Amino acid sequence: MLLAPYSVGAQTPAAPPAQPPENVAADTLKFLAGGATAFLAHESGHLFFDVIFDASPHVKRVQFGPIPFFAVAHRAGLSPRREFTVSSAGFWMQEAGNEWLLGRHPDLRHDRAPFAKGVFAFNVLTSIGYGTVAFFKAGPAERDTRGMAASLDVDERVIGAVVIAPAILDAYRYFYPDARWARWASRVAKAGSVLLVIRR
Repeated sequence: MLLAPYSVGAQTPAAPPAQPPENVAADTLKFLAGGATAFLAHESGHLFFDVIFDASPHVKRVQFGPIPFFAVAHRAGLSPRREFTVSSAGFWMQEAGNEWLLGRHPDLRHDRAPFAKGVFAFNVLTSIGYGTVAFFKAGPAERDTRGMAASLDVDERVIGAVVIAPAILDAYRYFYPDARWARWASRVAKAGSVLLVIRR
């Protein structure tokens, strides 16, 4: 009789220990560092092809509503194929980064990997943000989706869909890592965005 309460108590799963405040602060910093690294990777994609194409890359201040920002810009007059490549390169870096992360951390959602999650969050949210702006044809003239659309001579909303699709599929893979269809649909969407370069 005296053992009954002990047995019942022993079967109750213990709550996971709370993270100390210093761990939460360190994880937050690592998450933000991941986002900053992903931003630099996005911009380095543009810069890489700017240098290859001798496109005179330079940093340009841009304004998105009340928010001041900057972008890696290049000279006008590139061929449509080169313009599409330079404008797309940042998204290609994001998509390759997500593919690498989800391959290395298939269950990223449950991993304690704040840096990787920061990279992933930046990549997904940036693509969704760019795609949404493309649907409304808003934002600074230097936006990547506008350059892609102009070089392919298509409506910018088409490019918005091309940019958003892999991001949404990767987000789905984050929450449902066993969904094989999402894995392959994401890879096909990413490959398709790269293959658009041959359209020009």
